[in-house]
Amino acid sequence: MSNQIKFIYFGGEPLGVPVLEQLKKANLLSTLIVCNPDRAAGRGQILTPPPVKVWAEVNNIEVFQPQNYKDETVRERLQAEAWDLFVVVAYNFILPAWLLEIPRKGVLNVHPSLLPKLRGASPIRTAILNDVREDIGATVMLMDEKMDHGPILDQTELWIADEEWPMSGSKLDKKLAKMGGSLLASVIPAWMEDEIYPQEQDHDAATYCHKLLKADAELALNPFALPAGAVGRQAWRVINAYAGIGDAFFVYQNKRIKIKEADFFGGRLRLLRVIPEGKKEMDFESYFRSLS
Repeated sequence: MSNQIKFIYFGGEPLGVPVLEQLKKANLLSTLIVCNPDRAAGRGQILTPPPVKVWAEVNNIEVFQPQNYKDETVRERLQAEAWDLFVVVAYNFILPAWLLEIPRKGVLNVHPSLLPKLRGASPIRTAILNDVREDIGATVMLMDEKMDHGPILDQTELWIADEEWPMSGSKLDKKLAKMGGSLLASVIPAWMEDEIYPQEQDHDAATYCHKLLKADAELALNPFALPAGAVGRQAWRVINAYAGIGDAFFVYQNKRIKIKEADFFGGRLRLLRVIPEGKKEMDFESYFRSLS
């Protein structure tokens, strides 16, 4: 049954490739993969394909990279064939209503929270920032026209031990991508066989999150007097939340210092690895000695 399902996978970062890997393990390969356009990256601004595209090419799957969804040729391409299903994972575009009507079994979405909690653009990082470990998990839902609003097909909670929390955002990305991919792989065949009944979300219980801003990654830190208590712990949450998406930083002596690794030990924030402006990554003690 699984290899007969004709579906399109719409994927972006950071969850797109790990979820594809879980689907591949379950023998669920899409006919077409839709992903973001190639972008200029690095100091040389070299045109670089997104990871989802690279994965698709390695696995010999056709790739489609729309610049927008107002172009009529995009609509024609997606409507040119009869599709069973669309699957959306961390895709960067807001999909138009006409697209949701194309596949006969609708559009499924993997969302990295326990919906209706943490609807929006940054559920993983917001969970870390706001210390809402109980809202962390993976949900597979049937998409409708509203953001993260559609009925739930299945969901599972990610249990995190006290000593692991707060967790690095990049580490949590990987855990939830694997969990979400595995959940999706079990949902798709059951959904296609009409073995799952969609459950409407409790919309009154919904919470929301917004896209994280780089400006909010700045911490008011003095390397000679790192904060303790609640202030230190909140700074640690910010460091974990921004890990892998630009990194938290502080400014000292008119220089930006990026924080690559930290912990909270003895009731106080402790910096472990930093990148001082204009220098390579180093341990914090080496940076600290350079200030003396």
